[in-house]
Amino acid sequence: MKLSQFKYNLPKESIALTPSKQRDECRLMVIHKDDGNIEHKMFKDIISYFDEGDLFVMNDTKVFPARLVGTKEKTNARIEVFLLREINENTRLWDILVEPARKIRIGNKLYFGENNELVAEVIDNTTSRGRTLRFLFDGSNEEFHRVLKSLGTTPLPMDILQYRALTDDDAVRYQTIFAQNEGAVVAPATGFHFSRELLKRMEIKGIDWTFITLHSGLGNFRPIEVEDLTKHKADSEEMFITEATVNKINSIKATKRKLCAIGTTTVKALETAATIDGKIKQYEGWTSKFIFPEYNFQVADAMVCQFNRPLSPMLIMACAFGGYELIMHAYQEAIKEGYKFLTYGDAMLII
Repeated sequence: MKLSQFKYNLPKESIALTPSKQRDECRLMVIHKDDGNIEHKMFKDIISYFDEGDLFVMNDTKVFPARLVGTKEKTNARIEVFLLREINENTRLWDILVEPARKIRIGNKLYFGENNELVAEVIDNTTSRGRTLRFLFDGSNEEFHRVLKSLGTTPLPMDILQYRALTDDDAVRYQTIFAQNEGAVVAPATGFHFSRELLKRMEIKGIDWTFITLHSGLGNFRPIEVEDLTKHKADSEEMFITEATVNKINSIKATKRKLCAIGTTTVKALETAATIDGKIKQYEGWTSKFIFPEYNFQVADAMVCQFNRPLSPMLIMACAFGGYELIMHAYQEAIKEGYKFLTYGDAMLII
């Protein structure tokens, strides 16, 4: 398929700028793959589509405060830095994005904090906006990371920040309630909709859950630059699937109970670790898997996702799972029915 087939018009008023007041009270569109039927529900109704013994798989990655605002040496020009990943803990090397990139060259020093608590030197260019920084800090690694987090802010996507400022509430709502393993710069947004009350109702009904960890990165927001999807090279993201999770998932697959993957990051992790017989194996490493139609999914029987941007890898994966024509039709239905899109928006269950 071609990239241009995943284009649609997203009205500004359809973009959610704030989360729902209660996590599980956003809207839920339910799409039935077998007959194309579409239902309109609330997210907390999701458990009515699953039975005792079914399994939800979720991503427990935790977002770290990856956005820093600093100044450039001599000129004191305001510089915004987005931390992508730590290359080397001992030498404090980080891959970053920087804005405005045209002002930042190799050898420049950047200062962060009111009292210049952190200083960094630009040592390499990686992309047009990308740089490698070396942070200059005399304390221990623990002290360094403590200072880094104290100066950083929630890396809310520009889809939202172009319309409003960051708030204290974002530090809480831009995490899932089960976020545990820090490493993501992009939150697994579909997991936002799970509340402690909903998890308790799942427990009472006998619906089980388990976790994978995939540290989602900015590749989810970078534009795909090729029309032929077979030629797209996705960014690598670190992921982990433990033996305990493997045992739970493989047990479910053996008993023919339903397995529901929460979010495209979870689907990506499961398919990366899948074996040819539909089970998964323990995994610790990186994935650059890019899923597009036609794709034969090995693990999940159902998936939950957000309403994503046009031309995005997440929309393309949803079309691969639910069928291109059905999902693109559902998106038009969602716009017409007033669903909210993107990070803080409503959800879609494909079953």
